[in-house]
Amino acid sequence: MKDDKHFNIRVYAFLINKNEEILVAEEYHFNTFMRKFPGGGLQFGESTTDCLRRELREELGIEVGRIEHQHTTDIFVQSAFNSNHQVIGVYYATVAPDYLISKYRENYAQPNTEGEERFRWIALNKICIDDFTFPIDRQAIEIFLNKFKEGSI
Repeated sequence: MKDDKHFNIRVYAFLINKNEEILVAEEYHFNTFMRKFPGGGLQFGESTTDCLRRELREELGIEVGRIEHQHTTDIFVQSAFNSNHQVIGVYYATVAPDYLISKYRENYAQPNTEGEERFRWIALNKICIDDFTFPIDRQAIEIFLNKFKEGSI
């Protein structure tokens, strides 16, 4: 019997700027609004850091320097879109290039068209964990914010 259960490994960035803001991705897919972090799916043969760098190039057109591992999912999370997939998230922190700070500050409108994605900066002290769509993001940002408040980031 064929086993059609799979792991879906996602790699995301906590992209922080010098104003202590974090970039969030908001998109509309599968008739659903989603708030998450920049990043995406690991491709076969890719390291997680290579994946993150590729995703940041594709989504934001940026190259980043040092990236630091922050968290890997340690809970079971079933995909919201495929019941045969278990989602594992890998999160890294990196510093946004200065020129990116001025982007994503226009009059913001929430995405509401299939496939639409927008980015925006949110002050770290204004992040609400429950505003994130997926359990893996909620777990990861809570851990990240605790490290940030402790000064270990």
